[in-house]
Amino acid sequence: MINSNAQGSSDPLASEKIQVDRKVFFLDLKENQRGRFLKITEDVSGRRDTIMLPASALKDFVSALSRLVDLEQKL
Repeated sequence: MINSNAQGSSDPLASEKIQVDRKVFFLDLKENQRGRFLKITEDVSGRRDTIMLPASALKDFVSALSRLVDLEQKL
């Protein structure tokens, strides 16, 4: 699901939600005075953990993730 949103800085510019068994992952592209960033939140039975990734690191993050996916498929 992609939501495009041009509202205030607390609202995401775009969002994705991924459900895997009892885990839910929220990926929110957001922007503040320091720039754009990806907020990744994992919710497991009400317990949430979050990381923030600057937009400048997104390509490197996706490349690394792609390499890990390729490796996992070969195992």
